[in-house]
Amino acid sequence: MGVQYTSPSAFLSFPVLLIVFIIPSQLCSATDTLTQSQPISAGQTLISPGQIFELGFFIPSNSSKQYVGIWHKNIPIHDRKVVWVANREISLTVTATDSASSSLTIGNDGNLRLLDGMNNTVWFTNVSVHSNDSIAVLSDRGDLTLKDSVSGLILWESFNYPCDTFLPGIMLGMNTKTGEKHSMSSWLTEDDPSPGEYVCGFSLNTPPQVFIWNGSKPYWRSGPWDGSKFIGVPDVDDGCPNKLNLVHDNQQGSVYLTWHIDNTSYVEFIFLTPDGTLKEMHWDEQVKNSYVSWMLPANRCDIYGVCGPFGVCDKSKSPNCECLKGFVPNSTEDWWKGNWAGGCVRKTELLCEKNTSSLASSGKAQNDGFLKLSSMNLPDHHENLYTEDSSGCQQWCLTNCSCVAYAYVTGIHCMVWSGGLMDIQQFSLAGNDLFLRLSYSELGEDKKNKKFIISFTTISGVVLLGAFMYGMHRWRANQRVKRENMRKDFKMVDSMDTSELPIIDFDKILGRLEDGQQVAVKRLLRHSGQGVEEFKNEIVLISKLQHRNLVRLLGCCIEGEEKLLVYEYMRNKSLDTFLFDATKRVKLDWAKRFDIIQGIARGLLYLHRDSCLRVIHRYLKASNILLDNDMNPKILDFGLARTFRVTQELANTHRVMGTFGYMSPEYAMGGLFSKKSDVYSFGVLLLEMAWELYNKGQASDLVDEVVIDSCSLSEVMRCVRIGLLCVQDHVVDRPTMSIAVLMLSNEMDLSHPKQPTFTIQSLSNTDLRSECNKRCSINEASLSIIEGR
Repeated sequence: MGVQYTSPSAFLSFPVLLIVFIIPSQLCSATDTLTQSQPISAGQTLISPGQIFELGFFIPSNSSKQYVGIWHKNIPIHDRKVVWVANREISLTVTATDSASSSLTIGNDGNLRLLDGMNNTVWFTNVSVHSNDSIAVLSDRGDLTLKDSVSGLILWESFNYPCDTFLPGIMLGMNTKTGEKHSMSSWLTEDDPSPGEYVCGFSLNTPPQVFIWNGSKPYWRSGPWDGSKFIGVPDVDDGCPNKLNLVHDNQQGSVYLTWHIDNTSYVEFIFLTPDGTLKEMHWDEQVKNSYVSWMLPANRCDIYGVCGPFGVCDKSKSPNCECLKGFVPNSTEDWWKGNWAGGCVRKTELLCEKNTSSLASSGKAQNDGFLKLSSMNLPDHHENLYTEDSSGCQQWCLTNCSCVAYAYVTGIHCMVWSGGLMDIQQFSLAGNDLFLRLSYSELGEDKKNKKFIISFTTISGVVLLGAFMYGMHRWRANQRVKRENMRKDFKMVDSMDTSELPIIDFDKILGRLEDGQQVAVKRLLRHSGQGVEEFKNEIVLISKLQHRNLVRLLGCCIEGEEKLLVYEYMRNKSLDTFLFDATKRVKLDWAKRFDIIQGIARGLLYLHRDSCLRVIHRYLKASNILLDNDMNPKILDFGLARTFRVTQELANTHRVMGTFGYMSPEYAMGGLFSKKSDVYSFGVLLLEMAWELYNKGQASDLVDEVVIDSCSLSEVMRCVRIGLLCVQDHVVDRPTMSIAVLMLSNEMDLSHPKQPTFTIQSLSNTDLRSECNKRCSINEASLSIIEGR
């Protein structure tokens, strides 16, 4: 009897699996070991000792082909990802006979073998075994090993033959002496585990770098390893727990990349999608939630060589490609059509490329020089000169006519390039300095322009100053100072690291982007109470956070005094437009309301515990919860959010901002905020009614009449009680968001909430004050300013 499971798109582009289990006639206890006498067939599995991984037969959706694979046992089937496939190149054909009689066993020669219904070998390990005492064991790392049961010698292991998934413990790389390579290859499609078009592995560069190839063509590269990171991906794993390590053995001729996880409470792995994207996935077993922490390539500029030779790509500009200084498009027609693959050519010939004898005799010869380009993803095809220091690197390049650029990177030393500079990208803040060789005339022209600008600016300044002193009114002077300060603020915003966030031109928004995507625009009003600091804070935080219950920020725009944030468009707008509208609230039945509550809780838990940045939102309310087309909640507005250390419990601010009713007492009255401040606001979202109804056993009166007939009263009462627990006056009495999520999922018993006072308490008489004295040391004479928004 086959059981079909159809998967939603919970893991983005994850293969949607249809797992078929054949129920055996006799049940047997789970084992992690395969022997000659104990093979497994369809419906039977190996399970690792810690119940982490499982090996068995599966059939992808929309397919009649059967495979043997490994997956995480405790991830639900609709979210499950098969991380390794044995027979991905030769499948089993499913028939009524084959599905029952196909088996994975140890053959007489000691090799691991997959047999079809006719007892033919479909796949085997093909190693030399000197005895028939071999067994196959599935480990808690997800590694299937074939070993001699007597000596313990490992004969073969699946980690040496990765498919599309990079698990902690796998070593990706190669041995240049033996020719052995450990690379990842994508599935052909989401439903077909056959090797696809994309391969991820190491190139022969020194230092090594990771490539994704589309067939034989480079599709993406990491840049070389500098001893701690790949310099072409500066944002990946910045502050996150995952640790990459490169093992380089020159004597053995081997180079391998491996990684480990600091926090083992949830599953993490990297996989290569059928469209050539590397993604790091997280599965949190406690809250049953998955999310993508990063993906590569993340934007058009990450794609290899998109701007061609001597072209540089900048994701914050439109168009993305431009020629390097001193270069012009190879084909102007193609360039303006957006076909940049032809790249750029040098505008002025270098001195060393000319016949310099006549120039030297006439005294007109001027040496070539170098233009410094900062924050660059350095081009491909470099040559290493380990013996040269920074000055020696420059001199070597200057005396070699074929050298067109050089860079000196700590951990890599001198890097030089000849020929066309390929795959250059302009980063916002990270990256390295690239020194580009140009003719003296190009460099001299640049110097002349600078002198002209300085002279013009000086003269203009004198004229304007005279005009100002003669005719300007006092209020105009004040306005001028104000504008100067505003410009400085905008420069500060422009210079910050916004990760993958593009800057969008003001005239290219108008409700839709150039590609037709509909967007929502948040305009920061001059008198809103949020200044440049809040604007910058929201950009930095939300651009680094990715979760299905957080709204996605697409870009930002600064035009004059206008500060705009561009978000993904939410057709259903915000939660308050439904809750407080007599006609719209009927669309929210109890099941949908409960889903929204759980989604908000998962989003807050991600901010508090699971994100690379630990974030306190500080401004949670119904109007800051957006609803997408399927009424899934998305938390908005991170202008007041603050990051905190893992060990930090309380923080203090002398600028209290927010909406009364949603602010916790300690924050509104004392400027103290913590994760429990968000918990309080979450509680207010669950209930905004009086304590007496609950205290008198009349909590059912809290239920909206439009859902009273469709809801589970016990589930509603549970939410009411959780809400009351979250809005308790004292911080220590409130649950954390992780506990709130467990309580919502009915996995934890509820305590009884204390009666809230809803009054202004003297901080000196509360245990909050004593907690504050321990951690914050607030000045007794300071005042907190409460600003409503």
